[in-house]
Amino acid sequence: MTGGPDARVALVTGANRGIGYEICRQLAERGLRIVLTARTSAEGREAAGRLARGGRDVRFEQLDVADPASVEALFRRLAEGHLPVDILVNNAGLYTTTPLLSIDEPALLTAVQVNFLGAWRTTRAFVPGMRDRGWGRVVNISTGYAHLASEPPAAGAYGLAKAALNALTRMTAAEAGPRIKVNCMSPGWVATRMGGTGAPTSVAEGANQQRAPGNAEPAGTASPRWARSAALCP
Repeated sequence: MTGGPDARVALVTGANRGIGYEICRQLAERGLRIVLTARTSAEGREAAGRLARGGRDVRFEQLDVADPASVEALFRRLAEGHLPVDILVNNAGLYTTTPLLSIDEPALLTAVQVNFLGAWRTTRAFVPGMRDRGWGRVVNISTGYAHLASEPPAAGAYGLAKAALNALTRMTAAEAGPRIKVNCMSPGWVATRMGGTGAPTSVAEGANQQRAPGNAEPAGTASPRWARSAALCP
């Protein structure tokens, strides 16, 4: 269970609870070294401590994806600690359903900062290193609300930002090259603090929902297990 010095390193954003926490747990169970990030240090440290019990290799790093300086600082800390990121899971998100014609500009910009630009910042920071080393995996946590194939995005600014995240997934896959597998996935309506207690699906179970691959489509369901499969796909 414990990740050795040669084990892959997975960085998960917004991972102190919910789906991000579950992705960390499942990857750690498979022997990866985990960098669990969260905006709030106390909550992140507590979550990482829980996961580290039983010999899992989990460390906490503070990260606010909406703050460019925070992303840059994390990149420097990991580089100085000789901890290359092999797997990036962009999970941090902010849910708002205010219609686009009703939402005010600051609220819309906040949704875009967290749900889209945050993922772009971490992708820009860590994917070049993956490309230099010749191996990497990126998983962007999206939503069925952002699926453009059949109908316009729903859920206001949230769906708009996640639709941009889907586009980022495909563009990153094209730029990063064939050795870097880039996917996005939708976990469906899951019983997290964001999803609420009425959601029909547990965090561990996930759900079969739409997925929009960039340049790889590993087997599995669009759930934390599917995210794990995408992160570990050959």
